[in-house]
Amino acid sequence: MFLSRKARVRDPLTTQAMPPPSDHPCLHLILLDKKFFVVKAEKLDAALLAELSSGKSSVFSITRTPEEISVAGEAYEGMSKTFEENSGWRCIKIAGPMEFNLTGVVASFTAPLKTAQVPVFAVSTWNTDYVLVPDGKVAIAVDALKQDGWVFTEQN
Repeated sequence: MFLSRKARVRDPLTTQAMPPPSDHPCLHLILLDKKFFVVKAEKLDAALLAELSSGKSSVFSITRTPEEISVAGEAYEGMSKTFEENSGWRCIKIAGPMEFNLTGVVASFTAPLKTAQVPVFAVSTWNTDYVLVPDGKVAIAVDALKQDGWVFTEQN
């Protein structure tokens, strides 16, 4: 269930609705310039870790579960063929840093994208969230989010 437009994000301490996302700079959005890749890795081995930790990609995430290993990251010059073939994503970063106990942010963020039929791949960190959208749908995603009241700022 998604939160209503008026009650997007709730303060967990007071259960009061917080202002819409555009009212606080930590909830502003940044469309990152570079493309991103998303792959399902066969194994987490030294070669994969060496490539990702080479410093060529400023953002990457590895998630391992009993069923799979997912890798997402910023595309870079000379990346492996597997990464290159799967680099059709763009990243919308929530500016952050956000309080760790803030709830409903990803649900509020993805609701207008669901309505606009834009698939997402979300990566959460301690400070913020990175939401990847297909490159071919980035304009639709940005428009849907702006219409919903989200504010985009320039990348630093």
